[in-house]
Amino acid sequence: MKLHGSVGPARTTVSGVAEEAGVQRATVYRHFPDEASLFAACSAHYWARHPLPEIEAWKTIRESPERLRTGLNDFYDFFAHNEEMLEKTSRDAHMVPAMSAQREAFVGFLEAARSVLMTGRPDRGAARRRVSAAIGHALLFATWQSLTRMQELSNAEAVAVMATMVEGAGAARVPRSPNA
Repeated sequence: MKLHGSVGPARTTVSGVAEEAGVQRATVYRHFPDEASLFAACSAHYWARHPLPEIEAWKTIRESPERLRTGLNDFYDFFAHNEEMLEKTSRDAHMVPAMSAQREAFVGFLEAARSVLMTGRPDRGAARRRVSAAIGHALLFATWQSLTRMQELSNAEAVAVMATMVEGAGAARVPRSPNA
């Protein structure tokens, strides 16, 4: 887990794991016969120590703008506390086949979060599609990183910007393209 967060999964070797644990490589292989089992164990241990945001709790918030701000705040706090690990695993995800199950599970979690944040919204049709896309964008680690690290916004400012974007997405007037 420590190596995944510091050098990333793609650069983590069995030798490195053995050295970090103070054991021989054979001991690592005895407990984790392949990369998928090692990655699954590391992921389970990490998420147990660093739980994902509690999206079920958001369902109790009646007003969708407040629910959105609460959800984004929870995600952005989570990103801030887990930045090093998320940065490395995001970077390496496409290079490490053993990460596919965990990556798919996280994508499913993001979809579930978006679904909760879309619940009760009055938007319909194209406006609803745009709002859903805006929420999906706002929930991405890369979006948070851009806003807080590159643009130097605080988490609170990033939440306000994204909440405003989401609300604007539903109200946006989209001109017809001449090619449409």
